[in-house]
Parts: sequence; C-alpha cells; structure tokens
Amino acid sequence: MDPRQRLLALSQERGASLSALSRLIGRNETYLQQFIRKGSPKHLLEGDRRTLAEFFGVAESEIGGPEEISYNPSVKLPLSAQDHEWIMVPRLPLGASAGPGSLSATELPFDNFGFSRRWLREQGLEAAQLSAIRVEGDSMEPLLRAGDEILVDRAPRPFRDGVHVVRLGDTLVVKRVAALGAGRLSLLSQNMAYPPVEVGADEVEIIGRVVWKSGRL
Repeated sequence: MDPRQRLLALSQERGASLSALSRLIGRNETYLQQFIRKGSPKHLLEGDRRTLAEFFGVAESEIGGPEEISYNPSVKLPLSAQDHEWIMVPRLPLGASAGPGSLSATELPFDNFGFSRRWLREQGLEAAQLSAIRVEGDSMEPLLRAGDEILVDRAPRPFRDGVHVVRLGDTLVVKRVAALGAGRLSLLSQNMAYPPVEVGADEVEIIGRVVWKSGRL
C-alpha cells in the first residue's frame, strides 16, 4: 500500500485525527493532511516517521521508511502484535480544581491520549473506564500543577485513601481523600496553605482515582 494511504488507514483504524498526529510530531495541524492529500512533503522525515511508527506499533517501512533487514530471522520478538496496539483514552474538556473549585463543562471528548495496551494491562487498568482531564489551581502543588493532565480510573473498586477526583455539587475537585470513619471523609491538599476539608461521604461523589499525570517540567 502507498505510504500515504497506509498512514490514512492507520489513523482511521485507531481513531486518531490527522491534526492530532501532526501535533504529536511537533508540526502544524495541517501537516499530515497536506502530506496525504497534496503530496507535500514528498517524504516524511526520519524522526517524524519513527514517532508515528512507534505510536501505531508498525514498521517504519509501512509509512515510507526503508525495508527492515533481519540478520537473524530465527529471533522472535518478545511482544505479540496485540502488545504493540495503542489504545485511545479520551481527553475531556473538564477542569478538576486543585484550588477553590470550578464548574464542569460538557463531557464530550475533544482529543485522545494514546496508551500502550500492554502498559494498561500491566497497571490493571481498563481503557473503557479511563478518561483524562486537566488540573486547575495550585492546592495540589508540587504533586499536581495547574495545566497538568491526569488520568482518572473510574472503574468501581473498594475505596482506599489516595488522590481522587470528586464531585461536590457541580464542582469537580482533585484532592487526596482519606476516610475518617463514621461516614466522614477528609479532602486534603498537598499545598499546606490550604486547610483540610471534612465532608460526609454522602456529600461527595468519588468520580475516580488518579493513576497517572502528564505535565511540563
């Protein structure tokens, strides 16, 4: 298959938009669309091609790279083809406040994060129960900073103390949640400038546990 058509097919199979893939390789949002539709550039640069091949879990030769030569055909890769698959986790246009609180917006995804199927399995996570939202405010610094994106596991599990996203009315907050007993919970900030907040377990809805974060250094 022509490398351009193969790249288009891969993007459609994985549900990744061309604009998102262009951003993945550090290009403007129309870069890969122009590559596929208009043939400009004629070839992807090696670094861009490698990043896309790793993202899709395919050989670079499928999207225009040189054919790979095996010098020892008897050696088998330790990972199955399924292990190389990437799973798209939705990014939601929601802010989980790490400060005074913020109202949630619509929960329709605007983009995706790609995670290795194998990595998710190793972490005991189910893709269908995951979503990513951004952090707002400074009360969880230095653990979580404003602008960080966090992966929230919504799978039903027995409660245990940890960092969770909870809903107070229409407000989403991200806090360290600790059980106090007698049906009471403590919402703790990492930033010591913010005092603990004690609430009844029936006053909050625990949306999910924070299991991963992404942010700039």
